[in-house]
Amino acid sequence: QVQLVESGGGLVQAGGSLRLSCAASERTFSTYTMGWFRQAPGKEREFVAAISRSGGSTYYADSVKGRFTISRDNAKNTVYLQMNSLKPEDTAVYYCAATKHMSPGNPVMYDYWGQGTQVTVSS
Repeated sequence: QVQLVESGGGLVQAGGSLRLSCAASERTFSTYTMGWFRQAPGKEREFVAAISRSGGSTYYADSVKGRFTISRDNAKNTVYLQMNSLKPEDTAVYYCAATKHMSPGNPVMYDYWGQGTQVTVSS
């Protein structure tokens, strides 16, 4: 059982930056593809970014490409999401998730989820 704990959310003005972290309990963290998803009120959970087990491949939703960067440190069992040029429409609860499947953008394929961290971007 992999436990994931997100941190780093908060309130920021439009154009600002935040860095989310997700710490995993599992020693085999490096065997999981890691993803970030978000869910705004009244909307479905949507894919934001994902990173392969080694960190060599990354995937982004079109809406965040060029503004967000996903990275991981397998020695620290942690995945990060650097968010720059934030917009009000980025406001959501952000979740990290882990999967051993090769479908980085599909939330159904993720086996483990964190509790989420709130990101609010004011205009």
